[in-house]
Amino acid sequence: MRGVAGEYPLDPRTTFAAGVALGRWVSSQHGNPEIVIGMDTRESGLWIAEHVAGGLAREGVRARFAGLITTPGIAHVARTGAFAAGVMISASHNPYRDNGIKIIDHSGFKLADEKEHALERDILAFSGEVAPAKLTVDEGLDAEYVEHLAATLPAGAGGLKIAVDAGHGAATHLAPSLFERLGARVTKIGCAPDGRNINLNCGSLHLEGLCAKVLETGADFGVAFDGDADRALFVTHSGKTVDGDAVMLICAKALHARGRLKEVVATVMSNLGLERALKCHGIGLVRTPVGDKYVLEEMVKRDALLGGEQSGHVIFRDYATTGDGLLTALRVIEVMRSTGQDLDSLTRELEIYPQLLVNVRVKERRALGELAGVNEEIRRAESEFGDAGRVLVRFSGTEPLARVMVEGPEIGRVEYFANSIAAAIRSELG
Repeated sequence: MRGVAGEYPLDPRTTFAAGVALGRWVSSQHGNPEIVIGMDTRESGLWIAEHVAGGLAREGVRARFAGLITTPGIAHVARTGAFAAGVMISASHNPYRDNGIKIIDHSGFKLADEKEHALERDILAFSGEVAPAKLTVDEGLDAEYVEHLAATLPAGAGGLKIAVDAGHGAATHLAPSLFERLGARVTKIGCAPDGRNINLNCGSLHLEGLCAKVLETGADFGVAFDGDADRALFVTHSGKTVDGDAVMLICAKALHARGRLKEVVATVMSNLGLERALKCHGIGLVRTPVGDKYVLEEMVKRDALLGGEQSGHVIFRDYATTGDGLLTALRVIEVMRSTGQDLDSLTRELEIYPQLLVNVRVKERRALGELAGVNEEIRRAESEFGDAGRVLVRFSGTEPLARVMVEGPEIGRVEYFANSIAAAIRSELG
């Protein structure tokens, strides 16, 4: 559930109803169940958490409150603790006015569609009184999560100088304390949340400040998180941006060298340069629709260890059931330490092909195969690029938009074909 805090479906009644529905479901599955709740730094987080907790209490379900914690932190605590499920109050990379409720099963995975539908039916059917419950932060929950993360890097990070931009979000306290605990020297920006500045010109959506700080301080690298810290992007010592594709490449090579990886799972949006670089090392790339849920489903199906998205949402199945920005940073440090190379050197072979995404507002959705003009433009582009480019046309899942992505070796031709395909869509559906 995501929207403007205070408005449906993030209004007091519906958030309370979400707690009621969750409480009813876990009570039918577990004896004497308990739920863990966490939130990011948005000013609306506490009252939403207390309404969810109130709904749980109405069904006789206890809630423990982790307070400020990341989404993957809640997934870890739900999976390793005696909890029937976890609830994260966050809207990730959205502005502060938005918020959301994400429910995570005891397994650490997002709920299956049929469970989500059942909860939704109960939420919509609720008609009782609303009574929020007061919550007190259990400081031990996020501390246990940090200890778990630190244990995955036994060699530590001593001697490294790291610039951290937490986006005034959920990683505000956790990221600096984790890296300092491991021996790194940390320079902080975006670590002073006021309830309204989450993601505001900072964090993984705005790397300019982090880049400047890395160059100013001579840091070995910088890392930026989004609001709930399930993704991370990096800046090298020289100021170059390192996205999720580059992270997957360097980590895939390390796993492959140890005989533990044959393929990486990524989405259709991952750059062709990643596919080609992986191929040079004998590593395959499997593509899924956009969304970490689809990436994880394919990873489980293939028993793959590594997958993710360009956005920096990377999943390491050896350690977690979800993308985790802090864990991603530790894995990057691990590769730097094991190879003796910095991020500039590790990512040098990745040639990023120019990629352009054009959104076209449409009045209706029709099967793309029915659009003769659009298909003609797609065929022209594919014929010109051959195996040195890609064309992807899809409809948005949440907005009345057709999305046109064109990728190729030369930006001028990429722009030409992206715009010609977009024009054909406007002509037939606009």
